[in-house]
Amino acid sequence: MSSLDQTVEGQTTVRLVRSFGAPVEEVFDAWTNPEVLRRWWAVEDSQRTAVAEVDLRIGGAYRLSMEDRESGARHTVGGEYREIRRPERLLYSWRWELDEGGLGHESVVSVEFLAEGEGTRVVLVHSGLEDPGSAERHSAGWTACLQRLGGVMEAARAA
Repeated sequence: MSSLDQTVEGQTTVRLVRSFGAPVEEVFDAWTNPEVLRRWWAVEDSQRTAVAEVDLRIGGAYRLSMEDRESGARHTVGGEYREIRRPERLLYSWRWELDEGGLGHESVVSVEFLAEGEGTRVVLVHSGLEDPGSAERHSAGWTACLQRLGGVMEAARAA
């Protein structure tokens, strides 16, 4: 597993680059298979993935929830797939569900899966975030999730 390259561009765009020691197809599937998503979609070890729903088609919806194991507090995001090119690229909308009901600000996530020898380089760009504070929070969250995904990929390769 190599290092993470991260930048917050234009104050409302986050760009992260991370390499994984697994083939492109496996990394793409980790991003789109609910069973695998449940293993890495959380920011902290004290959280679990309570919901991982994926309707992988253009116009199909996804919904992911991180839940604190002790308090039960949930953070749920959802959106719609706008582009799917397996195993090279995903593009989807992103909206947090608000505690008081309704949906938050809509932004867009693009993920490119690039073959890098026998591994994969992932380039994630999360654009259209509401403000610089949101970009910083999303950068930290994505960084933690990608680290967890790296652990899942390593464990799968070791098994």
